[in-house]
Amino acid sequence: MNGTPRILNRVLIGVLGIKLLAIGAMLILLATVPAVGVWWQDWSAGVWSIWRDLFERTRFPGRSESWLWIAVVLVLLLVIGAMVAWVAQQGKGRANLLVSEEDPGDVPGNVRIGSGVAEQALRAALADRPDLAGATVATYEVRGEPGLRIRIQPRQGVAPHRLTADVSALVEALDVVLGKRTPVLIHIASGARSRFGRAERVR
Repeated sequence: MNGTPRILNRVLIGVLGIKLLAIGAMLILLATVPAVGVWWQDWSAGVWSIWRDLFERTRFPGRSESWLWIAVVLVLLLVIGAMVAWVAQQGKGRANLLVSEEDPGDVPGNVRIGSGVAEQALRAALADRPDLAGATVATYEVRGEPGLRIRIQPRQGVAPHRLTADVSALVEALDVVLGKRTPVLIHIASGARSRFGRAERVR
């Protein structure tokens, strides 16, 4: 419901996990297998000689410094910029306003209701239910319109359809108070304390 790049996140986490696994396996082999240690010394010496020759060939005329360091700094700046852009995409789509409309009364003006009003009201209504292990409510912008995402985690043995009906009733009561029908995504999640398949319902 939000703009978080989940596929990209999973790809990056998978690549990072593979790299960490490879580094760990290499460290174990270096510590336990002497032949791997000998190979590593020969390989690292060859790589260092290649880099040394590369820096020798990329020196500024008449100076001992290499312009390759400038290229390395530029690459690092690009990587930092990409990381900042990636972090900025996390959780994108959250909305601060649930209602923002013109007041049709005699006094001109706007009616604005913050998303926290609905979120706190629904969380308070769901907090004391003994059949729930947890409940979270958040507001996201979907196609230019704010909508609620209600994520509930029922306890084992609780019927999901009854919870969905109860949450739908709460949302309908909220719509009456707000005077506006709000798009809602009801997400029933499973976890360590609730062991059945998850279901989703859009109202």
